[in-house]
Amino acid sequence: MQTICLTALSLACMSSAIAQQSASLTPDQRADQLVKRMSLDDKHHMVQSYNTMIEKQPPGGIGTAGYVPALPSLGIPALQENDAGIGVQNYPTTKDQNGQPRHVRGEAGNATPLPSTLGIAATWNPKIAFAGGSMIAGEAHSQGINMLLAGGINLTREPRDGRTFEYLGEDPLLASRIDAGEISGIQSRHVLSTIKHYALNDQETNRLTVSSNIDERAMRESDLLAFELAIESGHPASVMCGYNKVNNVWDCSNGHLLNDVLKGDWKYPGWVMTDWGGDHSVNDALAGVDQVSGIDVVSGDSLGNSTETFGKSLLDALAKGTVTVSRLDDMVHRILREMYAGGLFDDPPVVKPLNAAADALVSQRAEEQAIVLLKNDQSLLPLNHSVKSIAIIGGHADVGVLSGGGSAQVWPIGGPAIPASQPPGLATWQWMVYDPTSPMKSLQKLLPGVTVRYDDGSDPARAAALAKSSDVAIVFATQWTCEGIDVPNLSLPSGQDALIDAVSAANTHAVVVLENGGPVKMPWLSKVNAVVETWFPGAGGGEAIAEVLTGKVNPSGRLPVTFPQDEQQLPRPQLTNAQDVDYNIEGAAVGYKWYDEKNLQPLFPFGFGLSYSKFGYSDLHVSSQGDRVTVSFKVTNTGQRAGMDTPQVYVGMPAGSGEAPRRLIGFEKVSLQPGQSTTVTVTVDPRLLATFDVPGHQWQVAAGSYPIQVGHSSRDFVLNGQANVAAAHIAP
Repeated sequence: MQTICLTALSLACMSSAIAQQSASLTPDQRADQLVKRMSLDDKHHMVQSYNTMIEKQPPGGIGTAGYVPALPSLGIPALQENDAGIGVQNYPTTKDQNGQPRHVRGEAGNATPLPSTLGIAATWNPKIAFAGGSMIAGEAHSQGINMLLAGGINLTREPRDGRTFEYLGEDPLLASRIDAGEISGIQSRHVLSTIKHYALNDQETNRLTVSSNIDERAMRESDLLAFELAIESGHPASVMCGYNKVNNVWDCSNGHLLNDVLKGDWKYPGWVMTDWGGDHSVNDALAGVDQVSGIDVVSGDSLGNSTETFGKSLLDALAKGTVTVSRLDDMVHRILREMYAGGLFDDPPVVKPLNAAADALVSQRAEEQAIVLLKNDQSLLPLNHSVKSIAIIGGHADVGVLSGGGSAQVWPIGGPAIPASQPPGLATWQWMVYDPTSPMKSLQKLLPGVTVRYDDGSDPARAAALAKSSDVAIVFATQWTCEGIDVPNLSLPSGQDALIDAVSAANTHAVVVLENGGPVKMPWLSKVNAVVETWFPGAGGGEAIAEVLTGKVNPSGRLPVTFPQDEQQLPRPQLTNAQDVDYNIEGAAVGYKWYDEKNLQPLFPFGFGLSYSKFGYSDLHVSSQGDRVTVSFKVTNTGQRAGMDTPQVYVGMPAGSGEAPRRLIGFEKVSLQPGQSTTVTVTVDPRLLATFDVPGHQWQVAAGSYPIQVGHSSRDFVLNGQANVAAAHIAP
């Protein structure tokens, strides 16, 4: 009998009859066939993953976040699950003699960081998200990893959230389209993806105990809608439930969220995994959890602690009948179904060197579209031929760019630009890292005839002196954010506001380049000529920043979050340390909808971003048939430079609906040469016109005339029309 040996997945050789199941069968059929051949122990084996973020690995472990060992006799490959929101994480476990981290997979586990996920959202381009997802999945596959814990989509209700940089902004449509792009890109490489953290895991303060309290209608129209749309389009293999509670029920124990909504209303076919330690009892299986994540490896049991939630407790519950065998079969079926659908049986990872240069270019291209030009008085940018000297100040811009911390941290190939630092009191996995891509060196390369000098910004007077003696002064201002901790306020830390004041007073041609995790206050805004938002720029970020500053790249990013004037404009001016967060204050009016509803003038509105060119909109046509609305219009580059634009379509909600004044219902990123035009057509999802009828358990579109506006941001409209919509009811 012929045998096949899958050494790359640590499988023993097995029969070709097992390995070559009929390709004509669906993933569900293949999973059904395999479940019938499995013993109770085999099934139990599949529903818990083991924590391998440790130095001593169990057999077959390679140092990932989670590990489900292979079942060679059944031909089931191992699951090697790794964090990778913006690139493949390599976990720091201990420190060396110099206080620098040792990593569980060594230097061979380092990878290419994309810009922060919020930066990817700022591209407003699902194609960029797809390319980035494909890149990081390719690197994962080349390191023996076949599942990525990606797809973060919690809406920005709290901009001080330490994980804002990992998520996709404040609007359900924008977040879902970008997330679906990333997830699809990951899974195109036969690497599975999660979507997370389900649901309303919107702050890090008390994240293990806090309850996110919100009514059903508002939840359906905001946070859950983002998940719903992304799952429909991206088809993630797994949904990761969060640490927090929703309405005083743990996410991973919440039968309403998991069974009623996710698996019931949305017909989700994949599996639910807990966040690491997010499980609470064996009853989580009854609430809809299919796999408990991150069980610690303990002495006396080479694979895990049998007393854990889905360990001996699950076996006891199965023996008593409180958890049925049919439920266990469903849990296992969902896992195997996605492993088949994702190609894990048919295309196992093969460890090989990374193509670091090509992958860094993917990241650079993403950052080029992520950068948002927020201010450009007197057209100071792009820097022109009259500039002979430039002062570069602060942010370690001479050597690198800042990245975000926590489980999304990517340790760059070649190591950080400067020794990594660990703020006092933080855990082994919370490090501040600068990626080795220098904005200063990139500027010098693009401007060979210009004198470029650097000051670290630690002494504002010295920095001001350098600025005064230069034609242009560029301050690189940073705000580090990290999983596990929220920032106390929206101010730039470490006296950087005073530094910018000193530099702008010394030089009337001052530029501020922001590297930050989320919105920040800008008390110096009126004193500087230009502000460039670069987020956490990732590999190739230094080159991308220099290209935008010099005009080699025309900036095209748009804000995926509103920048408030200050904390007093937020629904909760004080970051709550309580055990309950009241999200009913804003309800479904998240982000720009809150500012519209309260008639607040933000610092910069959602969707805002400048260009070195100009774009005009004309020829609006709105058609409707029942609850189906189509909007088309012409976009023209009226400027002198080639560039990209993102026209945005908003709908006004009917008076008396209890909704914020308008919603984003469509957008498209277009690239145009000077004088060139194109027609954009947007087909509107009826749920974006609807409210959620809780008693009727359905989406409800009210009949009437809906204002349609097309513009450059949520506060800048050029075209106005009407859509006459018929009443409709849509299944949840």
